[in-house]
Amino acid sequence: MSLVSINPATGKEIARYDEHSDEEVDAILDRAFAAWERHRRTSFAERAAKMRKAAELLEDGAHELGRIMTSEMGKPIKQARAEAEKCAWACRYYADHAERFLAPEPAEIEGIKAYVAFQPLGPVLAVMPWNFPFWQVFRFAAPALMAGNTALLKHASNVTGCGRAIEELLREAGFDGDEFQTLQVSSSRLDPVLDDPRVRAATLTGSVGAGRAIGAAAGKRIKPSVLELGGSDPFIVLADADLERAVEVGVWARMQNNAQSCIAAKRFIVEEPVWDEFSRRFAERVEGLRIGDPMDEDVEIGPLAREDLRDDIHDQVQRSVQDGAEIITGGEMLDREGFFYAPTVLAGVEPGTVAFTEEIFGPVASLIRARDADHAVELANDTMFGLGGAVFTRDRARGEEIALRLEVGCAFVNEMVKSDPRLPFGGVKESGYGRELSHFGIREFVNVKTVWIA
Repeated sequence: MSLVSINPATGKEIARYDEHSDEEVDAILDRAFAAWERHRRTSFAERAAKMRKAAELLEDGAHELGRIMTSEMGKPIKQARAEAEKCAWACRYYADHAERFLAPEPAEIEGIKAYVAFQPLGPVLAVMPWNFPFWQVFRFAAPALMAGNTALLKHASNVTGCGRAIEELLREAGFDGDEFQTLQVSSSRLDPVLDDPRVRAATLTGSVGAGRAIGAAAGKRIKPSVLELGGSDPFIVLADADLERAVEVGVWARMQNNAQSCIAAKRFIVEEPVWDEFSRRFAERVEGLRIGDPMDEDVEIGPLAREDLRDDIHDQVQRSVQDGAEIITGGEMLDREGFFYAPTVLAGVEPGTVAFTEEIFGPVASLIRARDADHAVELANDTMFGLGGAVFTRDRARGEEIALRLEVGCAFVNEMVKSDPRLPFGGVKESGYGRELSHFGIREFVNVKTVWIA
């Protein structure tokens, strides 16, 4: 069997990679476990030196690494380079802070020495998606490796080249070649990997269905897991919002990364008094987006990552229209080479309809009318997802109060939802559980051990 990488801007094959055999997978797990026995005993200073070197390599190689990302999944080249640079930030962040995050915490017990130690669990399996093919990996790998774990990456098949490039980069940075390894296998072959006692934990970023499968398999084996799943993030625009900023940030929040982001704003919930003006301005800005070859420095929107994804989005748009939504702009596949879909704005979206309840993982924005702020919050929380949410208002205190009422893992006021190494990232409800990034993220895959000395 082969893993195939296809350039979504042209539809042409880039490369084929042979899947690892069962024997090769077994050898990889053996090496990962043996490497953990060594790596766990290295100092934080040793790990940090390698992680800082990885940051340098990411920055120095951002152009070429960006071209690999763009060719495999179609993101605009400027955004691909920025992704490599953001990975460098995460590497330096954990190089600087991991030792403090995992320092023993003393307990005050009279006459007793007691403390909490944080110790690595062992090899961690990461099942990662194609949409941020470097960032998703590094936001797991940087804390996992700095904590003393080893890492096994099962990357999305269509970005196998990205996975191999990351493995090579970390080896060049000084990490033992067995401390971070890629598993070239299809998703159907993950169950025995999770079942293996040499694998101590799992993390997945992906769909709700994939999360259910990995979460259930890990739970069956009594292994910790972290799941970051889908989202249908609300973007609330109150009547007193700065509409110019709300439109500009809102379009970027929906359309960045070719609109293929779990934390993209997807449901724009607009208070009645500014509905007409916001809708008009938003649609005009969407119509002005520059679409084309993602290797072009001026392009803002490239293709969808795969042909089936484009077809699925068109189906969701058509079903949304059948539900009563109105297409303000877009709503069609573009007649050109590659997997392009016209940036689309839907109005008249109501609760219970396709565009309201399903995650649309592509360039489609759903505009929803709210009677007032309380109704906007009600609409925002009327979803099975709970990843992120944003509210725009000139009253910062009111914005904070509304942000705290949103049933999400990340709430932003007057800004789009984003991930930042300094803050925990993750969701609630069917958007998953556990946290990545910050000190919360590095503690997900450690043994929180009580030590008592009488």
